[in-house]
Amino acid sequence: MKIDKILASVFQRRFKSITEEMSIALTRTTRSPILCEAKDFVTGLYDGKGKMLEQTENLPILSFSLGPVCEYIVEYFGDEIYPGDVIFHNDVFSMGNQNNDVAVYKPIFYDGRLVAWAAAKGHQADIGGAVAGGYNPRATEVWQEALRIPPVKVYEKGKLRKDVWDLIFANIRFDIVAADMRAQIGSCVVGERGILRLVEKYGIDVFESHKRYLFDSTEKMMVAEIKTIPNGVYTGEATVYYDGRTPGSTYTIRVKITVEDERITFDYSDTDPQTEGFVNGTYTSSASATLLTFLQMVNPDIPHNDGMVRPVNIIIPEGTILNAKYPAATTFGNHLCPPNADAIIRALSQAIPERITAGWNQLLCYLTTGYDRRKKDNYVDIGFLGLKGGSGATNGVDGYDHIGMIDASGGVLDQDYEMFEQQTPHLLLEHEYWRDSAGAGQWRGGLGVETKFKIGGEQTKVVTFGDGDVEPAFGLFGGKESTLNKIELHYPDGNIYKTTTKDLIENVPEGTILFQHAGGGGGYGDPLSRDPQKVALEVKNGIISIEQAKESYGVVVDPENFSVDIDATKRQRGK
Repeated sequence: MKIDKILASVFQRRFKSITEEMSIALTRTTRSPILCEAKDFVTGLYDGKGKMLEQTENLPILSFSLGPVCEYIVEYFGDEIYPGDVIFHNDVFSMGNQNNDVAVYKPIFYDGRLVAWAAAKGHQADIGGAVAGGYNPRATEVWQEALRIPPVKVYEKGKLRKDVWDLIFANIRFDIVAADMRAQIGSCVVGERGILRLVEKYGIDVFESHKRYLFDSTEKMMVAEIKTIPNGVYTGEATVYYDGRTPGSTYTIRVKITVEDERITFDYSDTDPQTEGFVNGTYTSSASATLLTFLQMVNPDIPHNDGMVRPVNIIIPEGTILNAKYPAATTFGNHLCPPNADAIIRALSQAIPERITAGWNQLLCYLTTGYDRRKKDNYVDIGFLGLKGGSGATNGVDGYDHIGMIDASGGVLDQDYEMFEQQTPHLLLEHEYWRDSAGAGQWRGGLGVETKFKIGGEQTKVVTFGDGDVEPAFGLFGGKESTLNKIELHYPDGNIYKTTTKDLIENVPEGTILFQHAGGGGGYGDPLSRDPQKVALEVKNGIISIEQAKESYGVVVDPENFSVDIDATKRQRGK
């Protein structure tokens, strides 16, 4: 069939807009702040074989977590997929990425033929296991973390399987999860309607032929990007600190990147073995981290479909910390993305220094659960306020200040202050950019944040998970490293508990102050090359202090009018 290139472009844009409509529908109908505020979900469309047509990736780590499972489901059910089916899945040992990230898949039939799939995956407020909220730093196996959901039909031929539905939600603590899963089903219905309108308008043969053309064209775009990277073998490393069980333990992620004409291979064969704790990844979570990091370095206009990933080969042997063997605990896997990205950045800084960033702050987060007397009900909350910190700077651009969930909601506003106090019994005391937290450079890193709130309610547990209390975000090409993360509990009796990065603190008394520092990003280039006037303006705006301006940038700023002392600056920089 003759291909109409304009029509192919129309198909690509329409696929994207449908996934965006699915995303909007999900944002507007979910109840958990994890979904409706932080947008910790992804929506996507896939062809009849499970190959990616397009996605809207609100949270990058979920970007490529739906496609592998969709292909698995097609193989798993074979000929037993029917119109009206709805399938749930979260199982990390059948291509899932994290237990809490539960997906809905809906097959799309036209004239009796399976032509596509609509899917939505979101982080649920609870998924069973030993600890409410799903993060259990003491876990050593998957059953201590979550209810495993391999591919299972909750609707078959349009009819609710009440027994299956009740079995799943009898093992989950909060009713809000069932409501949010219904919202995900609704999002998939939006995707189904959009695809059917396209097929009805243009016909199935035009749909299939132009889909194949889109895949091939996108593959050529990615090949063109790979060709701009010099052929060669590039290696990089990053360290994971503390497995949650053995203080002082470290694990090394090692990547060997081979660029050969039209293909690029990321090989993690020399990465350290898996841990005995929950600090392990799955193949899907780790491959997603690899892809989203690489996408930062190529043309952002490349469509996100199957053609994009064809020239990319990812090797992650089973049994490594990035691809743990059954029945390992793996909830921390999504949060191995930052050190994985660090290893890739260090490797490709040798090949494309102008297209990589300095180090990003490692994630350190808290989760609180307990009983809210006002509502006479239990609650769970992930602390999106200070979830991430600053990104690394790059050639010509400062880092992003507090990137948060790296999604459409924006870093500082990932969690609305009033909604935080409405959804939890806590009282927010402080949330602001952290002065001097960014790594200095010709282009500085992004700022981190300081957060304080007073814990309310009863039976409070605090879970911390993340990294970055040992090694700050690194600088590149003369840029400086940033600041470290920390979370402390200031008890009413005056005692201070300094949490580890993988901790579970039970029976936290009411009135305790949780204090968090989320560090900044690393700097890029020599700080003495930064424009002194820009440094002075950032002193005036409270981004950096007068002392850091002098010590890190060699700029002497008048504390009264914030003007640059030209002569003193020349002498300081001359030192």
